[in-house]
Amino acid sequence: MQFDSPTSPHGHARTSVTRVMLRVIYALIPGIAAYIYFFGWGVAINILLACVVALVCEGAVLRARSRPVWPFITDGSAVVTAMLLALALPPLSPWWLTLCGTAFAIVIGKQLYGGLGYNPFNPAMLGYVMLLISFPLEMTSWTAPQMLLEVKLGLIDAASAIFAGRLPEGLPIDAFTMASPLDTLKTQLLLDQTVSNVIATSPIFGNIGGKGWEWISGGFLIGGLWLIYMKVISWHIPAAMLGALFTIAEIFYLIDANTHATPWFHLVSGATMLGAFFIATDPVSAATTNPGRLVYAAGIGILVYVIRAWGGYPDGVAFAVLLMNMTAPTIDYYFRPRVFGHDRK
Repeated sequence: MQFDSPTSPHGHARTSVTRVMLRVIYALIPGIAAYIYFFGWGVAINILLACVVALVCEGAVLRARSRPVWPFITDGSAVVTAMLLALALPPLSPWWLTLCGTAFAIVIGKQLYGGLGYNPFNPAMLGYVMLLISFPLEMTSWTAPQMLLEVKLGLIDAASAIFAGRLPEGLPIDAFTMASPLDTLKTQLLLDQTVSNVIATSPIFGNIGGKGWEWISGGFLIGGLWLIYMKVISWHIPAAMLGALFTIAEIFYLIDANTHATPWFHLVSGATMLGAFFIATDPVSAATTNPGRLVYAAGIGILVYVIRAWGGYPDGVAFAVLLMNMTAPTIDYYFRPRVFGHDRK
């Protein structure tokens, strides 16, 4: 998310960090609701746990730095970071995985650089990448969509799986976990399967993308469009990222449809919509000018496809965002805004 242009002259927008963060949380609700409906209560437990850990870590670091605690832990920024990280984790992730990722995001990714407004990288994505590199098995064990399960996991069952590692007696973990649609497609293509065969033979695929993921992406899309309407974010980053991803996916799909999925599949799979509206739009780590945002976001979209198609990981949103975070200062240098009252020279 990004605020309006930082260049002068400035006008009071009658907003605050807390109000912006609250609106971001509200915008996440449709996607979260769909997530819980299709993948169970583990999602909600992960979010709650991540929020508690984030607030504790934020308060502890602020206290150690002799900074006031209450104004910062109540501004909502730590909660948004925790929610974004939790939404990127498998629904039945063990509690310690959520704890480690959230603590790393807050302490290392945010407070180590000085707190809100100083972090050069998106903290939630730093936490996610750290977990993905350190614990690849746990990070790739996704819960099967509820409609594919013979036995549904309730709230108590999900809590037992997360905190005690136990499922209902007699039910194997393999009955509830599987690879994500992106991971399944990537693995099968390496085995010389075609995209159409993989989608036709695997029960986890729906009409466009993975079962459930189409609706989850739609929920985040609705929330993102509402943020644009409320002027919490501008359209530049979401439009450029989605447009670049769609364009490059369409090019390779037209070249060879057997080994490349449709552009619509990429738009509704993985963290595409969450990344376009809630992650890439971080006001601190993204480019600051509108032309710069277009270049920055287009780079993310292209990198997402490159990593998905040829990289070692099924979903490239986190890596793409962090890589483009590194380029944001250079992009801002070449797309500096005109100073009010002066020409560009």
